[in-house]
Amino acid sequence: MVAPRRLRGLTGQEKREPNDMASDRPANAELTKWDPVFTRRITNLVGPIVRRYFRAEVRGLASMPPAGGALVVSNHSGGMFTPDVMIFAPEFYDKFGYDRPLYTLAHYGVFLGNVGDWLRRSGVIEASRENAAAALRSGGVVLVFPGGDYDAYRPTVTGNVIDFNGRTGYIRTAIETGVPIVPMVSIGGQETQLFLARGDSIARLLGLTRARMEILPLSVGFPFGMSVIFPPNLPLPAKIVMRVLDPIDVVAEFGSDPDIEAVDLHVRAVMQAALDELAAERRFPVLG
Repeated sequence: MVAPRRLRGLTGQEKREPNDMASDRPANAELTKWDPVFTRRITNLVGPIVRRYFRAEVRGLASMPPAGGALVVSNHSGGMFTPDVMIFAPEFYDKFGYDRPLYTLAHYGVFLGNVGDWLRRSGVIEASRENAAAALRSGGVVLVFPGGDYDAYRPTVTGNVIDFNGRTGYIRTAIETGVPIVPMVSIGGQETQLFLARGDSIARLLGLTRARMEILPLSVGFPFGMSVIFPPNLPLPAKIVMRVLDPIDVVAEFGSDPDIEAVDLHVRAVMQAALDELAAERRFPVLG
């Protein structure tokens, strides 16, 4: 799965823009494209390959609400070829079945040609407040990576740090749709190659932010060695472990008019503690 870029509805600009959440429509055009038969076919075909290659584990699925909408909030890892979704989705469907759709928010730039059609049919939807609200109110589970590409390209030396770059729109989404936030953490993705720097200062210097390119990441990997986004290196078979944490009912814990920054701090603190625990188990890079 290609890492989404900075997502303006749920993952960017929330501190400066008014909330323009969509109406209460139970569904929209994006959601109608989800095809459970196609999704089953893809997860059954690709899921086992990804799981074996990364020796992947998904822990704590019992913490997921058994039914209804939920906003799964995770750190994002692995650069351009992030494996997060194709590790989590097969395990999710194996437990809950294909009557409960899992939608993943992604940048509009990944929906190109036939690939875009395949992504939509498998539950990947363009990241917007309208689409997220519709998916959650329809009873679907929505997976969001608030850090976007800023997170997916974080340097390997800070690979086990939860940092959403100040993006808090996911909290407003959960409050306004009345669903719990389900934190999830992942470890190992930043070992699939050596991520050296995001290159965000260089991107600003070159004026790339005008084209919504906020980073110019530098990494080293196989088979091309040094890469500045391109050519894209293949991911090393690092062991990846994901862990689903207990749901957070924002209103119940913080009140009907919560301090958004305080909620974000709490969510990230819970995730950081869990990620630290996974890191403590890890004995060697890549090998796990």
